[in-house]
Amino acid sequence: MRIGFNMLLWTPFVTEEHFPLFEKIKAAGYDGVEIPLFSGDAGHYAQVARALADNGLACTTVTVIPDEAHNPISRDAANREGAVSYLKWAVDCSAALGAEVLCGPYYQPLGVFTGKGPTDAEKEHAAEVHRVIAGVAQEAGVLLTIEALNRFECYFLNTLADAADHVRRVGHPNFKAMYDTFHGNIEERDPVGCIRNHVAALGHFHVSATDRGTPGRDHVAWAETFRALKQGGYDGWLTIEAFGRALPDLAATTCVWRDLSGSPEEVYEEGYRLIAEGWASA
Repeated sequence: MRIGFNMLLWTPFVTEEHFPLFEKIKAAGYDGVEIPLFSGDAGHYAQVARALADNGLACTTVTVIPDEAHNPISRDAANREGAVSYLKWAVDCSAALGAEVLCGPYYQPLGVFTGKGPTDAEKEHAAEVHRVIAGVAQEAGVLLTIEALNRFECYFLNTLADAADHVRRVGHPNFKAMYDTFHGNIEERDPVGCIRNHVAALGHFHVSATDRGTPGRDHVAWAETFRALKQGGYDGWLTIEAFGRALPDLAATTCVWRDLSGSPEEVYEEGYRLIAEGWASA
């Protein structure tokens, strides 16, 4: 198991001005960071990779589907081809970073709804796109992990069971599921039991408080969660994802309009202790 921290607490686009944060995150004990991929190119992320290496940090990456023109579940074949191109870009940037995992809900644009659940055609379209990208990512040494989100953000995958079913449909060894405790708190009838049931499908894990603030200052059953993961044989990343109000555009996107923690330091220092001590006791 390794412990990571998502840079979205500070920015959706990591640049040189954020490099000093790497030293602080490393000093807190982290093994790596999660780099958001929403813009930029492989050359830029190669520079970020050098800064990570200088601080002894590994990394994972996260992305989303930006719009309908890059939608894996679209009925329009041109849009699905756009999804393939977009995800190839994300894999290229991940490879430039030396990232081990590319995670996220990259199956539909967020906040878009049809008024019903996913159709069989949409499930097949997504599986076709993800099967292609899984092979591309495997050649690049990047594991793909797909994230289920709550029903207020998307309709395609809402539970860990949904994600595990999609993993089986894709049927590629380089394509796995991920779980986020924030979304699980909303959608899962048994947020710990679902982990026990589907731990074999997991390739990544987000440690996220029920209010998106400081993990441990919330009501997630952390001891039971870590125990279910550890006893189930999970040995991947445990990466904290938290949000704040530092950037107005990002705060608006993540629906954050009040302070969710005392400071970024509170989040990454307390969050690290929660994971390290919780895992040791599990």
